[in-house]
Amino acid sequence: MLTTNIELKPKVKAFLNEEIKMFINGEFVPSISGKTFETYNPATEDVLAVVCEAQEEDIDIAVKAARFAFESGPWAEMTTAERAHLIYKLADLIEEHREELAQLEALDNGKPYQVALDDDISATVENYRYYAGWATKIIGQTIPISKDYLNYTRHEPVGVVGQIIPWNFPLVMSSWKMGAALATGCTIVLKPAEQTPLSLLYTAKLFKEAGFPNGVVNFVPGFGQEAGSAIVNHHDIDKVAFTGSTVTGKYIMRQSAETIKHVTLELGGKSPNIILEDADLEEAINGAFQGIMYNHGQNCSAGSRVFVHRKHYETVVNELVKMANEVKLGAGMEAETEMGPLVSKKQQERVLNYIEQGKAEGATVAAGGERAFEKGYFVQPTVFTNVTDDMTIVKEEIFGPVVVVLPFDSTEEVIERANRSSYGLAAGVWTQNIKTGHQVANKLKAGTVWINDYNLENAAAPFGGYKQSGVGRELGSYALDNYTEVKSVWVNIK
Repeated sequence: MLTTNIELKPKVKAFLNEEIKMFINGEFVPSISGKTFETYNPATEDVLAVVCEAQEEDIDIAVKAARFAFESGPWAEMTTAERAHLIYKLADLIEEHREELAQLEALDNGKPYQVALDDDISATVENYRYYAGWATKIIGQTIPISKDYLNYTRHEPVGVVGQIIPWNFPLVMSSWKMGAALATGCTIVLKPAEQTPLSLLYTAKLFKEAGFPNGVVNFVPGFGQEAGSAIVNHHDIDKVAFTGSTVTGKYIMRQSAETIKHVTLELGGKSPNIILEDADLEEAINGAFQGIMYNHGQNCSAGSRVFVHRKHYETVVNELVKMANEVKLGAGMEAETEMGPLVSKKQQERVLNYIEQGKAEGATVAAGGERAFEKGYFVQPTVFTNVTDDMTIVKEEIFGPVVVVLPFDSTEEVIERANRSSYGLAAGVWTQNIKTGHQVANKLKAGTVWINDYNLENAAAPFGGYKQSGVGRELGSYALDNYTEVKSVWVNIK
């Protein structure tokens, strides 16, 4: 039986006992319709909390609040240094409440508490501090034209932005988007995923405590077909930023075209992780395992296709199978847990269906392949062998702890096969020849390539995809371009 052996913080207990409201115009408010929805602990299937559900009319109120804050409120009059101070203050408060936030992520998402604390919360703080530093450094250019004319550029905030956050890394993904938007002076209407809204709605209290003016940040929990669509289709939202599935990303792109909204999309992946003949096998095997199993495989950049030089294929498969069989599954709030449940029943069924499809198409389950425990949305870490490039489990994003292992014979062959995908989010290369590593990285059609490592991220390093893995870049200075308009000003100085 699953238990919780990490004691809940008093503030977390109190928060979960509330009816958790939306955050609009600096106030915690119920939805106009009075609708609510329940969020569940994926390890126990028990109700965690009741959350107010945003509908179209709530989105409209939030957008109006964000528009007023952008055009007329104190946010519009702040200096860049004052904006930076607020973002730094927010980062400090998140760090101060790191244990509460990590517990909410573990309860709502299912990830191990220590992982949430060490990875998610730390990255969230780092991201906000990084963008706080940028708030005072967004500058234009002076362009020499002639002695009679001066031209200069201004980088102005794009306006009111709608942001739609996924359920796999709620706080981290929100900091990617909100950090850049706030640094540039935009205002925000953000919809957290309906599966995992709690950490974001707790953070709303910290935005208020930090002193952000009313309307600058608005949180509207709800479902994609109602709240998400209302954000995408609202005539007064200037930009939409979305992280999630490619199917939904295509819908957002089509709908945004009606009003020519700016769009940033960080979408799916089926990322190759390539172990070359000269790789350090111990490092490569560990990297390949963590590359797919991190966050229960619920990671858009997961290295779900492991290509191994035929010389090492049997060794790598045997080690991956051994590691998969040794993983300690459990609730996120169990101290011993190494891998938690998937986020929902729907996601568990999706992953199990892919596993069954892999079997039906002739692949071999070398490890795992089943649900674990009677309660909770657990799936065993699964390793497939005897797979071919045309199988569904090789081509489609599964978004769970499922890896396919494929042999190859030459570097040229594996590059071609790795690129044979509609996705292009990330890739890994393992080699002891750094020249070879660079050469392979240059030929891979992926927005991020790791050489002799996997899943590294940093606030300063851009992230995004080629092909159907997205449009635009998150993180780094590149993300700032997504939230600004460039204005060219001409001055007659004759």
